Amino acid sequence: MSDFFQSGMVATLHRLGSRRIEEIEGELVRFARTAPMALVLPALYAEFETEAMTVILRELSKVPYLKQIVLTLGSADEKQCAEVKERLSGIHRNVRVIWNDGERVQRLFKTLEENDLTPGPPGKGRACWIAYGYVLASGQAKKIALHDCDIVNYTRELLARLYHPIANPNVDFEFCKGFYARYTTKLHGRVTRLFVTPFVRSLKEIYGHLPFLVYLDSFRYPLAGEFAMEAELARVNRIPADWGLEVGVLAEIYRNCSLKRICQVDLAENYEHKHQALSAGDAQKGLMRMTVDIAKTLLRMVAAEGAVLSEGSFRTVQTKYVRTAEDTITRYHADAMINGLEFDRHEEEVAVQAFARAIALAAEEFLKDPLGAPLIPNWNRVVAAVPDFLAQLALAVEEDNA
Repeated sequence: MSDFFQSGMVATLHRLGSRRIEEIEGELVRFARTAPMALVLPALYAEFETEAMTVILRELSKVPYLKQIVLTLGSADEKQCAEVKERLSGIHRNVRVIWNDGERVQRLFKTLEENDLTPGPPGKGRACWIAYGYVLASGQAKKIALHDCDIVNYTRELLARLYHPIANPNVDFEFCKGFYARYTTKLHGRVTRLFVTPFVRSLKEIYGHLPFLVYLDSFRYPLAGEFAMEAELARVNRIPADWGLEVGVLAEIYRNCSLKRICQVDLAENYEHKHQALSAGDAQKGLMRMTVDIAKTLLRMVAAEGAVLSEGSFRTVQTKYVRTAEDTITRYHADAMINGLEFDRHEEEVAVQAFARAIALAAEEFLKDPLGAPLIPNWNRVVAAVPDFLAQLALAVEEDNA
C-alpha cells in the first residue's frame, strides 16, 4: 500500500518502493547470528497436494537465514506423514515435522488432559501451540514466525519482511503482524472487510472508548495468518482453539506486550489464497462458523475489559453493525469502481445479513456461557503442572523424525 500514514495505536511499516530481496536477506543473515529464527508452518496433509505448497517449499529452500523449520501436520496418517517428511528433507538442513495425529503426540495430549490442562480440539490453534512448545523445548531460536500454507502467490520476500522488524536490533519490536491487499478481478477478504472492522467499530460506538477495541481497530488486516514474535512470547501467550485464533492472539499480545513494541508490516502487493464459501444457512461451516467464533471471542474480550453486555445491548449491537457494514459497502463499491474491479453489491449485502445472524448466534452462546471454552494454557502453566513436559515433547518429535 503506497502511503506512509500512521494511524491508530500500532506502528505501521509500509511498502515504499521495491527493495531487493537479497539486500533484506543479507541483513537477516547478519541479525540471525545473535537472534536465530524459527519458522512454524501449520498445514493439513491435503495442502501438500496443491500447487501453493509446491511454490512455498521451493521458495523456502532459497531462504538463507532460518535456524529451523517446524511443520505442524494435521489430518495425516503414517504413510502421509512419511511422504511429507520426504518432501521437506531437501529444503533446509534443520526441519522437523510434528505429526499431531501420531501416537507419541496424542499420548502427550492425553497427559495434559490427565493434569486438567486442555490442549483443545484438533485444529490450527492446537497445531500452532504444540509447534511453539517444540521450538521452546529445542532452545534453538529466539524469534518465531508463522504463515499459512495455502498462499497461492507466495514469495520469500513475504517472510523476510515479516521477520525484519523483530530481528533488527536497531528497532524495538517484539511482535509483528502482517497485512496486505486481497483482490483478483474483485475484492476479497469479506470477513475482515464486512465483518470484523464494522463489528469492532460498532462495539466502540456502543460500549465507549475501550482501549482494547481502539488497539484492535488499528490493525489493517487483523485476520492475517502471518506474524512474527519473540520466542518468549510463545511461552506466556494462551491460544484460542477455534476460528477466533487470530483475534485471540492479538488479545494476548495486548495483555503481554507494551503497545510501543507491537507493529504491523505490509508484506505484499497482493495476497491470494483459497477462498471459503459463505455457508449463510449453516453456522457450522465456512465463513459463518468463522464469524460466529470471532464474534464470541470479541464479546468475551469486551466483557473482560469491563463492559456490561446484556441481551438488550446485543440487539443494539446487531442493528448498529448492519448500518455500519452497509456504509462500508458503499465505500468498497467506490474503491472497486475507480480500480476497474467487479463488484456485486447484492453478494456483499447477503454477506452482511449472514454476518448479522452470526452476531445473534454468538450473543446467544455468550449469554449461556460468558466464559466459553478455556483457552489453550500458556507454556509456563504447562511446565508448572508437568515439569518435564517440554522434554517429553522434544523427545517425541525427534523420535517421530528419526
